[in-house]
Amino acid sequence: MAKINPADFQVLGTNTKSLFSLKLHRGDGMLLIAMNWKKGKPSNDFVGFAIEYKEPGGDKFYALKNRVSFLDEKGKPSKISRPTTLAPIQKFRWVHFPRNAELKGLFTYRVTPVFMNTMDELSYGEPQTASITLQRETYPNQLNVTFTRGFVSSQAFVDKYEKAGGISKLLPKKGKLGLDFTPTHPKADEALTWMGFEGRSAILELLDLAIADKTAKVKVVAYDLNQPEIVTRLEKLKTRLSIIIDDSGEHAPKDAAETLAAARLLASTNGKVKRHHMSQLQHNKTIVVDGTKVKAAVCGSTNFTWRGLYVQSNNAVIVRGAKAIKPFLEAFDNYWKFDGVKNFGPTTSAGWNDLGLTGINAKVTFSPHSANNAMLDVIAKDLLDNSKSSIFYSLAFLSQTTGSIRNNITKLTKKNAIFIYGITDKETGGFDLLKPDGNVAPVFPSVLKKNLPEPFKSEPTGGGGTRMHHKFVVIDFDKPTARVYLGSYNFSPTADTKNGENLLLIQDRKIAVSYMIEAIRIFDHYHFRVAQNEAKKAKKVLSLVKPPRKSTEKPWWSEYYTNKRKIKDREVFA
Repeated sequence: MAKINPADFQVLGTNTKSLFSLKLHRGDGMLLIAMNWKKGKPSNDFVGFAIEYKEPGGDKFYALKNRVSFLDEKGKPSKISRPTTLAPIQKFRWVHFPRNAELKGLFTYRVTPVFMNTMDELSYGEPQTASITLQRETYPNQLNVTFTRGFVSSQAFVDKYEKAGGISKLLPKKGKLGLDFTPTHPKADEALTWMGFEGRSAILELLDLAIADKTAKVKVVAYDLNQPEIVTRLEKLKTRLSIIIDDSGEHAPKDAAETLAAARLLASTNGKVKRHHMSQLQHNKTIVVDGTKVKAAVCGSTNFTWRGLYVQSNNAVIVRGAKAIKPFLEAFDNYWKFDGVKNFGPTTSAGWNDLGLTGINAKVTFSPHSANNAMLDVIAKDLLDNSKSSIFYSLAFLSQTTGSIRNNITKLTKKNAIFIYGITDKETGGFDLLKPDGNVAPVFPSVLKKNLPEPFKSEPTGGGGTRMHHKFVVIDFDKPTARVYLGSYNFSPTADTKNGENLLLIQDRKIAVSYMIEAIRIFDHYHFRVAQNEAKKAKKVLSLVKPPRKSTEKPWWSEYYTNKRKIKDREVFA
């Protein structure tokens, strides 16, 4: 067993008899399980890893399932997911969502190497075991990183909810219909809780706490606003609420959900509603609660909409404490006074403001910035000049972006010294999804087409528009200098000097690891669909690779010891 420190966010297996190493990385609502062979290469009969886990207080191990299997005697894949003890994972890392990730205590993982003989019989080697805490809050009572699941386009969604009506009974067809939409799916409550993940529950819980704390004043800045669960809670705050709602583009018409929500809140707040779009967009998604019992602020990429909570991959960070919410309160007041860069840019809100968190180096800035305090080139320079080992990014709208961030990511992608995995929301010449073999594959829309190869089922897309909506960059997650840039900020000149935005810089390894895992989770999700698409084009069936039986065949793991990028992939996490 590994030595356990409940505060650890990275835990090692310590079985010296095992042929491989094991490292568990704590994420928020998930974890990364990473393995590597200790000496030399595996034997040719090594066919992957069986992964099992035990919940806190539990007495049984449960095997993770694999949708990819060995082909049967007729050359057909299994039509159902199989336990990894029979269909081992043929990768050196795996992201897992424990069923009850919020349980307090230690989650124990047992990983076992699996071998196959010439008769296709499986045998098992010496396992590694390690335990880790997956407490809900990243830093209790200070800072919590939360994510929405963004898994509408997934086999899990198809299995769970498609038969009973699927997406059409869970989400409105158009955003402007959102305020009046009621789900009719028989498992709506379960589905929306699963799809919204911790991001949705954390936002709604904070609003409920604000309603209960009668002393709390709440200040909200909303770009999109069509989610009735949120709007009805805002109405309950009555005159304790002040809110700014964007009025650009599709938000401006009389029948827009944002206009309708504004009318409702004008009535409930007795007029404490403003509409503006700064110099282009009021793109913030922030909630600040200032009461005697509750002092907290929400920021990040999550819009207060059906898509933001239930379709897209998003993050929402919640900070707590009087010092932490002070910059958010000041920014709101400055947004209330000023609706453009000329007057907002010179305010202290447009500079870096420390959040005053104990033991966490975190600061926030708000756009639009003036020329003398602009952030884009500073961040781009940090990426290019100071990255030492790795960069993970998940950047929506990079295809529409110009400027130094895009230019420097392009330069870094071409370098072999820095390990980079990234994903954008749509085809972006040169770096849509950097595959493990070093090549680039277009992500959207090609890998989300229907008619996937056997044994996979067609997946819904969740409607048009962006599905990957994050805006974050993780630098050197494995170094003491680990840091994350994140927020509503799209890393573009417009986000920097025209829009209303929030941008955080958090220099903390635990938080960097959490965002790294989310980047890997999304990367793997869509890379698998690239593999599905390629298999379909080649008229092949996705299956596990058996040991080589001919001199022309290679074991599944051979590329992880010959391809430079896959070698790094195998080594950097374990």
